[in-house]
Amino acid sequence: MKPHLRERSLAECTFVIVDLETTGGSPKNGCGITEIGAVKVRGGAILDSFESFVNPLTPIPGYITELTGITNAMVARAPIIDEALPEFLVFAGDPEESILVAHNSPFDMGFLISAANDCDIVWPDYMVIDTVKLARRLLSRDEAPNCKLSTLAQLFETEVQPTHRALDDAKTTVDVLHGLFERAGSLDVFTFEGLLELMKRKSVRGKTASEYAVHWQIKEEFTQWESQQEF
Repeated sequence: MKPHLRERSLAECTFVIVDLETTGGSPKNGCGITEIGAVKVRGGAILDSFESFVNPLTPIPGYITELTGITNAMVARAPIIDEALPEFLVFAGDPEESILVAHNSPFDMGFLISAANDCDIVWPDYMVIDTVKLARRLLSRDEAPNCKLSTLAQLFETEVQPTHRALDDAKTTVDVLHGLFERAGSLDVFTFEGLLELMKRKSVRGKTASEYAVHWQIKEEFTQWESQQEF
């Protein structure tokens, strides 16, 4: 764990929110990346953005084109992943400074790390935040019946709606992330270390909003009581 990142306030951290479009559900099945979109933010402000089609060197299935609108013709002249991935990594920056964020991060990180291996690129040791996992620790089920990006976009009234296109969905995730940070602030979580500790807690998805509030109040009171005891 990078101690200098752990000690920073969330407002001081640089987050790189990334989203991918692909030819299917898993790189283990021979699926490839067709689009990379990313947004770099710090202190609630957007610093920069990245967008690139990727030629997956394999036909895009019809159902994927129907979902994303990305056609074989659109990626035919795009860079292959050997060219696009290094460009993205330059954008993402130093893993000692940048924290990656994705909605359902195992999907995006799985494709990116697999692509790095295929390209003989050593994957940088980025810290990663999954907004799905974070939402499950902050939002009760009556607030959000599920943690799909479209559901959270509606809850947080994001400026950009998810469209199954990489940059749009990354921009949506930026607003979702900031909305979740506000919720975390109500639990006195203002540092990256505090966020990591929050991520270790159990999901509150089975609780109503009122039960959720009581749940954390009891836990905080018990923690304070325990710290005052001599065992």
